[in-house]
Amino acid sequence: MTPISPAAQGLTAEQVEQSRQKHGSNLLTMKKRRGFFRQFLDSFGDPIIKVLLAALAINILFLFRNFDWYDSAGIAIAIFLATFVSTLSEYGSESAFAKLQEDAGRVSCRVRRAGIVMEVPISDVVTGDIVLLQAGERVPADGILIEGRLKVDQSALNGESREAEKCPGFTGDANDFMSRSHLFRGSIVCSGEGVLAVQRVGDSTFYGRLAGEVQEETRESPLKIRLGQLAKTLSKIGYLAALLVAAADLFYFLLVKNGMNINAMMHRLSNNPYLFFEHLMHAVMLAITVVVVAVPEGLPMMITVVLSSNMRRMLKDNVLVRKLVGIETSGSLNILFTDKTGTLTRGQLEVTAFVGGDGMEHKSQSRLKRKKELWDLIELSGYFNNGSTMSAGRAVGGNATDRALLKYVSPGNPVLRNSYIKKDSVPFDSSIKFSAARIAPASTSAGTREFNLVKGAPERILPFCNRYFNEDGRICPLPGRLHLENKMKEMTERAVRVLALAVSDTPVSAAGDFSRLILVGLVGIRDEIRPEARAAVKQVCDAGIQAVLITGDNKETAAAIARETGLIGKSGRHEVITSGELASMSDDEIKRRLPFIRVVARALPSDKSRLVRLSQELGLVTGMTGDGINDAPALKKADVGFAMGSGTEVAKEAGDIVILDDNIASIAKAVLYGRTIFKSIRKFIIFQLTMNLCAVGVSLIGPFIGIDTPVTVIQMLWINIIMDTLAGLAFAGEPPLAEYMNEPPKRRGEPVLNRYMLHQILCMGIFTVILCVSFLKLPRIHLLFRYAGDPIYFMTAFFALFIFAGVFNSFNARTYRINLFSHLRKNPLFLIIMTMVAVIQLLLIYYGGSLFRTAGLTLGELRTVLLIAFLVVPADCIRKLVLRLFGRKGNI
Repeated sequence: MTPISPAAQGLTAEQVEQSRQKHGSNLLTMKKRRGFFRQFLDSFGDPIIKVLLAALAINILFLFRNFDWYDSAGIAIAIFLATFVSTLSEYGSESAFAKLQEDAGRVSCRVRRAGIVMEVPISDVVTGDIVLLQAGERVPADGILIEGRLKVDQSALNGESREAEKCPGFTGDANDFMSRSHLFRGSIVCSGEGVLAVQRVGDSTFYGRLAGEVQEETRESPLKIRLGQLAKTLSKIGYLAALLVAAADLFYFLLVKNGMNINAMMHRLSNNPYLFFEHLMHAVMLAITVVVVAVPEGLPMMITVVLSSNMRRMLKDNVLVRKLVGIETSGSLNILFTDKTGTLTRGQLEVTAFVGGDGMEHKSQSRLKRKKELWDLIELSGYFNNGSTMSAGRAVGGNATDRALLKYVSPGNPVLRNSYIKKDSVPFDSSIKFSAARIAPASTSAGTREFNLVKGAPERILPFCNRYFNEDGRICPLPGRLHLENKMKEMTERAVRVLALAVSDTPVSAAGDFSRLILVGLVGIRDEIRPEARAAVKQVCDAGIQAVLITGDNKETAAAIARETGLIGKSGRHEVITSGELASMSDDEIKRRLPFIRVVARALPSDKSRLVRLSQELGLVTGMTGDGINDAPALKKADVGFAMGSGTEVAKEAGDIVILDDNIASIAKAVLYGRTIFKSIRKFIIFQLTMNLCAVGVSLIGPFIGIDTPVTVIQMLWINIIMDTLAGLAFAGEPPLAEYMNEPPKRRGEPVLNRYMLHQILCMGIFTVILCVSFLKLPRIHLLFRYAGDPIYFMTAFFALFIFAGVFNSFNARTYRINLFSHLRKNPLFLIIMTMVAVIQLLLIYYGGSLFRTAGLTLGELRTVLLIAFLVVPADCIRKLVLRLFGRKGNI
């Protein structure tokens, strides 16, 4: 028995403590996490919420004077719901690192200390420890393999699905996953046994550095920036309008009512000193009402509603939204960094072609099976010369190539397979690049003979082949190798991995001393492109989004995938670079070349984070896909992180959106939903600000035309409910239209209000104000509504006009088209809500009484009001036609 060296005996208890003091523990440092209540308080810093809080404070100051507590309660409820739902959604985003710690804390490992093997939690591992590893165990720290031989799965760290072979005695970069001797925390041992000497623990490990990056704060979303700008604009407009209305109200009471005579006004005030205070309070109350109407208190709630409702719809399309704001952000993407495996491809290797020794390519498996003699050789090779086995209809064990080959020849011919037994084998090793199996007849039955099956890299096998099996299974001379080399080059350009199958007349040893091999053929294996990938990539690119493939594959394979999926076109400057080339570039150079980069091959996890950072510095809204632990920092750092449903839990926790089917087509759908949501918000704002402008305009002009209070406070509250809550629900159901994907993405800081919106708001707001003022002032209108008898009927008609004009304007706001019914059937909730508003308004007209200052109108009066209110529809159609006439069709 070989004695264990002193170093391999492990650390003593005293050395363990010294190492922990010097190098730290194997725990990952966790930054203090904000609690739910703290996040809830922080959400009150939202710009729109701040404006609402100011309006609420002003309202409460005068609450006890007029007892109109309804509006105060409405604002308070709107603030609470918007902040609470937002906090609830965002609270889960900080659990990514907690999940990382939780996963790590569950694992224990075997260490040798002072010559004794013991099991300890991985948090107790220190630098210098000797760790024993075997199949199924997780590597607890970074270090070097000093004994044994292992195959490890590093896919969670570097995204590579291919198992890495590790053995002692090799030097290299301690941060290079390709290093033959270095092992990394978080990777899993697939086969073999070995001994690890720990070199780095805790935050110093590659895994630990990723954990630190996951905790970094992300920047503000584009939606929050836009809403902040909108809040400042609307608050200024609201407060200015309030001052103007208050001044107009005082002007009316103090001057207009006194015949514009200052002496008469002073005389009246001197006789009743409290009269000025009463007028001032009336003006202040009117100003507060205008502020409440002007401030979009329903906007935060509307945004929450539209995000939540679309979240449920997106789930049906395999898009699970973890963070609500991620939906809208996805619609603003300028650049998307995407994985290959599972996203553009199916995520599993498959045999896609077989090339015979004569150069004939067989893509159809069913036709190849008709060549019975040749197929029997393929099946025997795929079944016996293989490290995988079939279990419950699935290929398990071995490497991905073995599993693909076994699946290809299964279920197979049981009579053929039972006719042979495996005598011995040479397992595949990357150093010799082949595997072999010797099979012999299971009995002395006729028609069977002993085979030495060989499978490996073509460059290893083909030089020793001088014969091949033709389609009838007969052995023929091999007419050179040039035709096969050309075929291999063609297959490689299509990202196909090629294996050679051959038969040897003599036994094959591990040294690979074979000669005079008989070629069975070349097997083409690849991770097939998803059928919908090309169309999805085209959709993303047509939407103005730059898609960049980041993969661990070599440059040629990555470029082939990019060409096949349409990431690289036939025209234009499209660059394919490697991780090494990227590392040699300065940040400024990458920024210059970034618009042309389409593929980054042999990519490292650090490349992803760097590209996200540089893209954001250029002002781009950045998206990142990922599935492994190594992707978590980039997923969190990106403006929107798309985690794959088959990926690690840590990646899902770090991402904003989980793509349940790992499909780029689902990412395209998320982009479409994001754009739809932003358009829904814009439609709602057009409707609300048009009514706001009308309400403020009428309140401002009313006193000058002899109408003290055109709209009462209670009526204003009903108008507010329509504008905020009900309209928010109505516009939340707007359908995603494919045409949105033909528009360029919105800039990160692009204002919510664009020129088209301002044009519609101003034109229709001013038109509605003129309509309302004309209604209030024209004598002919007065005669239509029994004004001479009692003005209550006339004021009821005006109230109805204001509401129904708003209802008709909502149809104008939801589409830039002349046809107001365009796609309306796809949003039935809009019709239901607007119908409900109309019905409630009719009930208020006939049953509102003194509370709403209404009295029942005749059928003729009601018809007249509806016709006058409907004028906003042809007016907006004329506006749209004029825009088109001058070549400014515009869009929301």
